[in-house]
Amino acid sequence: MDIKTLVLALALGNLSLCVALFFFEQPAGAATAARGNATWARARQLQALAWGLVYLRGTLPDFLTIPFANTLLLAGFALDAAALWEQAGRRIWRRYLLPVLLIAVAAFVSAWLLQRTPPERQAISSLAIGFFVAAGAGALGRGWSAGTLLRRYLVVSTVVLALAVVARGLLVLFLPNGWSWVSPELVQGMGLVALYLVMLGNGFGYLLLVRQRLQNELERLEVIDPLTSALNRRGFHQALAPWLALARRPGQPTALVIVDLDDFKRVNDHYGHLAGDQVLVAMADACKRQLRDSDTLGHLGGGEFAILLPRTALDDALLVAERVRGALAAQPVKAEKAIINLTASLGATTMRADDTTVGLFQRADLALRQARAAGGNQVAAHAADSAAMLDA
Repeated sequence: MDIKTLVLALALGNLSLCVALFFFEQPAGAATAARGNATWARARQLQALAWGLVYLRGTLPDFLTIPFANTLLLAGFALDAAALWEQAGRRIWRRYLLPVLLIAVAAFVSAWLLQRTPPERQAISSLAIGFFVAAGAGALGRGWSAGTLLRRYLVVSTVVLALAVVARGLLVLFLPNGWSWVSPELVQGMGLVALYLVMLGNGFGYLLLVRQRLQNELERLEVIDPLTSALNRRGFHQALAPWLALARRPGQPTALVIVDLDDFKRVNDHYGHLAGDQVLVAMADACKRQLRDSDTLGHLGGGEFAILLPRTALDDALLVAERVRGALAAQPVKAEKAIINLTASLGATTMRADDTTVGLFQRADLALRQARAAGGNQVAAHAADSAAMLDA
């Protein structure tokens, strides 16, 4: 097994992955993914340079091909793990990985300065690299129960390879002359093969996390209004469905409130759509501040929002609606050309056992019309619901 050929393959392989990432098209606005890509690219660059220096051992000074090259290599593997964790949604570089990297580099450089044996230095680097590879496997293993078979395979294979890298360092340390048919050259070669497979597995794992993150973002955008961060019409109807099913069972009712900004068309016509967007954002923020964590806000379109109030009777829903109305009236929006005062009409109703989405919204809309007919900036309940509340 030609050791120098394997080292060259590691250098060229990391360089190829770095070049491939350069042509990766990053979706606009995906800041976290872009940060992870930059970290992963730096890891590939450091490892490619490190293996290139190792390949030139005997040609360049030992300082470059031993302590400097191994420092770059350890930093590259640490950044590998950091990139995987960034794509998984957590940044653990400075808190966990950086201290381990500094300790490993200090131990290796000290061993070289103190002229410790090559097996001792290799054991230090192998243990550190094994730790970083295992840390990357931990990032891939987040959400194991919901992970795909490919993801689980990558986690298991990465852990096995991390153990193989550690075993290579221990074998070199405790059996420097080999054992039986296991020669030192074979141990070195199998260790480099494990590192080459780590490089490939890391590449597949990283791309898998990128794909999953982008898929999750696409799924989120399907149900979220990007302007107000409230649910869009589709997302709100999805959130409403289970509560309609629960309404068939006896228990505390669930309420629906429709909020419609008075004269929203006039805002767009007089001040422009940018001011209209500012008004919608302010309106959504004012509504959210009056709601519980269990309540749901949806943007139905234009200046119309819907509020789902689980386990809320009509009288309590009217109190929430009145708080929302008051909050909007007390919060003028500073647009570029004017200060826009906000008022809204609100209609409330509660779910019935035989309700459908259409019937529920029809009653809420009728209550909203009553509020508008009263002059706007009003809260109204559906007539039948009000009568039932009075009878009770």
